[in-house]
Amino acid sequence: MRDYEEVTAFLGEWGRFQRLIFFLLSASIIPNGFNGMSAVFLAGTPEHRCAVPPGANLSEEWRNASIPLELRGGLTEPSRCRRYRLAVLANLSALGLRPGSDVQLAELEQEPCLDGWEYSRDVYHSTIVTEWNLVCEDDWKVPLTTSLFFVGVLIGSFISGQLSDRFGRKSILFLTMAVQTGFSFLQIFSTSWEMFTVLFLIVGMGQISNYVVAFILGTEILGKSVRIIFSTLGVCIFFAIGYMLLPLFAYFIRDWQMLLLALTLPGLLCVPLWWIIPESPRWLISQGRYKEAEVIIRKAAKINNTPAPAVLFDATEMQDSKPQQQQKAILLDLFRTRNIATITIMSLLLWFFTSVGYFGLSLNTPNLHGDAYINCFLSAVIEVPAYIIAWLLLRSLPRRYSISSTLVLGGGVVLFIKLVPADLNVLSVCLVMLGKFGITAAFSMLYVYSVELYPTLVRNMAVGATSTASRLGSIISPYFVYLGAYDRYLPYIVMGSLTVLIGILTLFLSEGYGNALPESFEQMLKVKCFRNGQQNTSIRNSKESPKTLITTL
Repeated sequence: MRDYEEVTAFLGEWGRFQRLIFFLLSASIIPNGFNGMSAVFLAGTPEHRCAVPPGANLSEEWRNASIPLELRGGLTEPSRCRRYRLAVLANLSALGLRPGSDVQLAELEQEPCLDGWEYSRDVYHSTIVTEWNLVCEDDWKVPLTTSLFFVGVLIGSFISGQLSDRFGRKSILFLTMAVQTGFSFLQIFSTSWEMFTVLFLIVGMGQISNYVVAFILGTEILGKSVRIIFSTLGVCIFFAIGYMLLPLFAYFIRDWQMLLLALTLPGLLCVPLWWIIPESPRWLISQGRYKEAEVIIRKAAKINNTPAPAVLFDATEMQDSKPQQQQKAILLDLFRTRNIATITIMSLLLWFFTSVGYFGLSLNTPNLHGDAYINCFLSAVIEVPAYIIAWLLLRSLPRRYSISSTLVLGGGVVLFIKLVPADLNVLSVCLVMLGKFGITAAFSMLYVYSVELYPTLVRNMAVGATSTASRLGSIISPYFVYLGAYDRYLPYIVMGSLTVLIGILTLFLSEGYGNALPESFEQMLKVKCFRNGQQNTSIRNSKESPKTLITTL
């Protein structure tokens, strides 16, 4: 049977149809930028101290001295979780004694915050932390909230790949969009932390599923010369646009429920796309649904104002492909031979450690010196040049060298943060952003790399599985932020070391640069894993330089 790209070559590479698919699928990713990092502000923890009720019968002087001081971050600050026992303070106040002069405060008995907390409103007016008092003994719930969101992302990564391979890209794409938008709206009406977290988990399932399926759909519809641009400058930059809009929304809307509403409504704008975005013809052909694929291809030709051949798929091709179209893939097919298993295992590790670095640095932005909104915005803005650099690297350099170099850069820079003097806070922020730049560039290239390694039958499943591994990394990443409360440099040391390690390991992976997308397991079996491996002759002969193709745009 003829190659799919040979059949559709008459459409051209960058016609009106391709431009439409490119921008609509990319735009559908913008809400993912909202939901993916929304916990930074929805679960923000403001400064807080124990509340002292108005009826405590304390003088103003004793009320101001009711909170003990403690050493935190090298500075002496009021305790967040303890106060002096109010009954004792009331007696001392009634006796007319003065704190500090007549009474040594350090000798007084302390108690927990029995009457709740007072929260600073300088940064946040309300968050889920202030709503349900997720501080002190319950502060473990804050990182757990974010982790459970990523548990949903993990489940979505695993399920969406198999569902879209079986039921089609388009239907699963819009189903997951509906899940993300609908359950995000329901979160606004949460009456407890438990309810909010369960809904957040479901939102996570829809969030990553939408992203992965949109990526695969665009990759399979668009041609060689547009595929890399779509995977970097398209999908990734539009995600960054959503990420950049998040701190802007959060700056002007500081109530968590109204902020969540503002972040949910843009998802409704994706509804009309159902009547514009088609199913993947490549997937339809793999299922033997030639007539439906032909209708889409001819419609694309009409949109491009390009004449289509009288016959796209003849009876002989359809007959020859019947055994393949009835083949159903399962997850174990990713480990069916030693060569495939080696590629899959190393890919899983690569995605896992890269995710730890990316989400750890992203979620830690409120803890950096300076304004939390500006730091979050910078963290989003730095992704744009990272994606541009990733695109340039993908055009002209082998994948594994590009990914390895950016990972070593990102991880190595983060390791230097501990050496920065305490008074050079701006330099620390710059190093964090440079580290985020390197890791983000590598992360964006992983999707392209994974797509090039696997055949059509399991391509979405493979990306879903490797993306699942990355979600395991994202699940534990909030706890790196949590460790920063004990040692501010420890998260950077761990994340930097892991990132450099996986950057070195990437050099041992196989190379997908310049190869046509494999259509069958037979083609994938011949893709080399190590230098002494066998290279598929038919794929090597069809290799074409992406740099030449993209330059024509």
